Amino acid sequence: MRKLSEILTLVEVSETIGETDQSISNIYLDSRLVKQAGLFVAIRGVQADGHRFIEKAIEKGAVAIVCEKLPNAIKEGICYLKVPNSGKAIGQIAHNFYKKPSQKIKIVGVTGTNGKTTSVTLLYRLFTDLGYKVGLLSTVENRIGKRVIPATHTTPDAIQLNQLLAKMVEEGCDFAFMEVSSHAIHQNRIAGVAFAGGVFTNISHDHLDYHNTFKEYINVKKQFFDDLPKSAFALSNIDDKRGMVMLQNTKASKYTYGLKKLADFKARIIENSIIGLHLNLDQTEFYGRLVGDFNAYNYTAIYATARLLGIEKEEVLASLSQLKTAEGRFDTILDEKVGIMGIVDYAHTPDALEKVLTTIHAIRTNDAKIITIVGCGGDRDRKKRPIMAKVAVQWSDQIILTADNPRTEDPESILDEMEEGISDDVNHKVLRISNREQAIKTASRLAKMGDIILLAGKGHEKYQEINGEKFPFDDKQILTKEITRK
Repeated sequence: MRKLSEILTLVEVSETIGETDQSISNIYLDSRLVKQAGLFVAIRGVQADGHRFIEKAIEKGAVAIVCEKLPNAIKEGICYLKVPNSGKAIGQIAHNFYKKPSQKIKIVGVTGTNGKTTSVTLLYRLFTDLGYKVGLLSTVENRIGKRVIPATHTTPDAIQLNQLLAKMVEEGCDFAFMEVSSHAIHQNRIAGVAFAGGVFTNISHDHLDYHNTFKEYINVKKQFFDDLPKSAFALSNIDDKRGMVMLQNTKASKYTYGLKKLADFKARIIENSIIGLHLNLDQTEFYGRLVGDFNAYNYTAIYATARLLGIEKEEVLASLSQLKTAEGRFDTILDEKVGIMGIVDYAHTPDALEKVLTTIHAIRTNDAKIITIVGCGGDRDRKKRPIMAKVAVQWSDQIILTADNPRTEDPESILDEMEEGISDDVNHKVLRISNREQAIKTASRLAKMGDIILLAGKGHEKYQEINGEKFPFDDKQILTKEITRK
């Protein structure tokens, strides 16, 4: 139980009706979960407006309501708190309710279109290997030390986030590394969190189904850095043309990393092969197990972050060289008997797909064919669909268009929109098989010794979402089975 007056610290309240000198058992965003002596926060969400459920929350036992608009019927004994922005308020309220956990642990947030999951996962593994107890908040999974907690969103809501951070503090974590999505920034899910540092990877076409314009998407990412405290560091990819934009208005200490331009932390690729990368990293030769230019950037960002957190150079490089890729990120399958390589990657934006395919081009043998299986998610940004197909056909010898997570859309309609990006002169390289498992089987039958199959879009996901239902579906498991049965 916490005093309501205490958990309202630093929350902007424009009007109060009722007493704040009372105890609160818990805080809720979902009226169905409310229990006795609870505080319900009414948020105007993307799919529903929480203000419609204030009455229901009170019936379930809420004694305090945070809202942007006061209800017509004010009930005696209930404390109503009117705020300008409920989404922002819940972040600070959760921060206060869970005893300000982010002030007791060093948290680094990683944002950008691509590379977030790989970066936070490798940071988690690196610091774990260095002997620290570490927290992880990612698209794939959340972790407190070695304990795994399934992830439902790239960034949890404010209550879940502070619950997890509080558990990390309770269990003695020194650091936490978390993905920070544009949705989370825009919806104030990270409000109240005291970050020790922020990292920007890159930005490209994505989430325009949610953000109205690309400019808005950029500005939302920038907001994360604008809000960093003076005590934090802001680390940005200087090779990305928006890299310096992210640092323009931050109060944090500014640092850059990159491969091309002059940067505070610089790397140069000496060799990129199927077995890994040979880099000159911060003027030291470095060998790592990850492959491709994009992973050279990931290595540099991770190295820079560790150094900024006070880890010695030699310690960082020694542990970094042993790290393996995050699940579903350039995740390789190689059956030496049949000589076919499979690569499962989460690439679901044109930029990410091109980076993966150009990397495969750089490491393949001269006669190896590239077969790409690719789709696009339903109920998401439709503008990128033809671009995804165009990129795939440009960098592949054969492509198979297939379903990703069609959600509530007709898979065939999605493929129709993807095909708009394919010109007549390359039509002979394209197959269309909407059933994803059948597409994987076909690619495996087409592949010959030395060929490479890229299965893009779903990566670590263990399901396929169709008409609101999630069916078990594991890209890597199915592709492995089909390659090895040849």
